Amino acid sequence: MLRRMDAMMNLVDPLAAVAELLAAASAACPHDASRVALATATRDGRPSVRYVLAKEIDARGVVFYTSYASRKGRDLEENPFAALAFHWWETGVQVRLEGPIERVSAEESDAYFASRPRGSRIGAWASPQSAVIPDRAFLEARVREVEARYQGDVPRPDTWGGYRLVPERIELWQDRVSRLHDRAFYERVDGLWRCERLAP
Repeated sequence: MLRRMDAMMNLVDPLAAVAELLAAASAACPHDASRVALATATRDGRPSVRYVLAKEIDARGVVFYTSYASRKGRDLEENPFAALAFHWWETGVQVRLEGPIERVSAEESDAYFASRPRGSRIGAWASPQSAVIPDRAFLEARVREVEARYQGDVPRPDTWGGYRLVPERIELWQDRVSRLHDRAFYERVDGLWRCERLAP
């Protein structure tokens, strides 16, 4: 956990720090620390936010998975920019990331999908995510249909896969007494990260 402002201000790779902060939060949090708020917007700028699970953080960005036909998937097709926000009460840290979105490769999506529990793979086929459905029975019937169709391996649907947020801006926020929090703001300029301190 980065508690000293000078440490927050002198990072060559703030994404590596985000991965370290997530690891620290995972050790401290009683619930899944990979939960992250994802904000998207339509072509005309109407915003929407929901929680997803960050499944990978590396030098390329932050990866999450969903249905391409979901509301967030439709937003990202219209407007391929998004923002993510982690907040971990247990470590007193908040991380914000903003930037363009890209789909991960089919191979990456296949590998992650294969790692999911069978029930989650069935659910990805059964649920027309974000669509209006008549009742719970409709969804349960779809699950039974998919279970009958795939007795063995459950392949990844073409309509489901990963997105990567490629950060152009990152903020590392550490809580302090009297709400005089530390905030280090990173912006990618000509391929390098420039850092400035922000007032709380």
